[in-house]
This record gives sequence, C-alpha cells and structure tokens, in this order.
Amino acid sequence: MNFFDSHAHYNDEAFKEDRDKLIKNMYENEITHIICAGYSLEKSIEAINIAKSYPHIFATCGISPNDINENVFEEIKEIEEIAREDKVLAIGEIGLDYYWNKENKDLQKDVFSKQIDIANNLSLPIVIHSRDAWVDTINILKNNPVDKKGVFHCCQLNQELIKEALNLDFYISFSGNITFKNAKSYDCVKLVPNNRLLIETDSPYLSPEPLRGTRNNSLNVKLVAKKISEIKELELEEIANITRDNTIRTFNIKDDK
Repeated sequence: MNFFDSHAHYNDEAFKEDRDKLIKNMYENEITHIICAGYSLEKSIEAINIAKSYPHIFATCGISPNDINENVFEEIKEIEEIAREDKVLAIGEIGLDYYWNKENKDLQKDVFSKQIDIANNLSLPIVIHSRDAWVDTINILKNNPVDKKGVFHCCQLNQELIKEALNLDFYISFSGNITFKNAKSYDCVKLVPNNRLLIETDSPYLSPEPLRGTRNNSLNVKLVAKKISEIKELELEEIANITRDNTIRTFNIKDDK
C-alpha cells in the first residue's frame, strides 16, 4: 500500500531535531509522498527548501490567516515570486480563521482574496484553511472564482460547509480529528464522494486516536485512512489508492515534478 499525506508541516520547529530521520522513515513505511505546507513567508520558503531536498516531498506557499503581520501585502508579493518554484503545487494554506482571530476579519478577507488572485495568475490550486468562518469563506470563493480549485484542508466537520465546498468543485481533506470521540465524522465523511476525498495529518498537530496529544507525523495518515475505510466500508488499500490518485489530480502532479 502507498499513502499520500496531502498536508504536513515539516517546516515546523517541532521537527527541527529529527526531520531528516523522520522523513526517510516515512518513505520506508508506505508514506510515498508528502506535501509540506507553507503558512507564512518564512515557512513557505522553508517548505520549498525541504521539498527540494527530497524527491517524494512537494510544497505549497502562502500566508495563513493566523500569520498576518504588518508587512503582509509586501510578503504576498514575495509569495507570488517563490510560488513559481518547480516543486510548489499550490497557494496555501490561505483562508479565514475566526476562532483565533476575530478582530481583523476584513483584513483576513482581503489577504485571502489577493492570494486567490495569485493562484489564478500562476494557474495553481489553493489550499484553504477555514475555521469558524465557513460562510465568509464560501462567499469569497463565490465572488473570487478559483480557476484550478483546490482543497479544504483539515476540513471542519460541518455538513453545510462540505456541501457548499463540493458544489464549488473543491476537494475535502480529512485529518486526525475524524478519529476523536464525539466527532461528527460519520455523516461528514459519508457526504464526500470518493473522487473528492483526500487525507492528511497536519503534522505536527492533530494526532489521531489513540495517539492524541503526541507529536503527529505522516505515518499516522494510515489511521485517518483506516477511519475512513470503516465509515465507507471499503478496504484500507482502496482508500489509500483513491486518496493518492485524488491528491495527484488535485495538485496536477506530473511525473517530472
């Protein structure tokens, strides 16, 4: 079996001491591809450098709603330049977060919209972070159509959000939160057609049960896939194949990348 972790943060300080050992271990344990996601200018550059160091790792670059600073519009210009790098697959993670940041909603919306423009200029998909902000997120996507679409990463377990996202032709990516007790996993996972489904870890965050509370890594994407296989009543290998193929299609990954 081969698994594709569609969203991880090996550019995070949590992996500073053992990143190389971990990444090499992934490839030897059926995690054949990983996307290292940027979330600030600095961490986007780091994601690209990591991707260049390993043939099975790709990168995204963008400024998340939780990493907006006073220089954000200058940094967006730099994001557009570095996004031209060969191993960059998408603009992201970008979007809205009203859980952590309620005081700058208008600024978040502006930053999100401007990065959608970059994605369209470069013919790239986007990776969307949306937390407690699904109505505004969907409205922005309706008013600023994304040419190459993309994915709602670590999608909140909200059926209305998922329905709207699917109607806009976006993919849905689930992470370890679908394994948590009291999670609304069953109905949300069942709602997503197999051809729109991705899996991820969001490492080092959101370790799935029974590892919740520990540092997450891409090996645990198998536990996410296992939960989905149980809900959809499909073999684990089938979920691995479906989600790998969907990730390749979502990000237009070519053999020569």
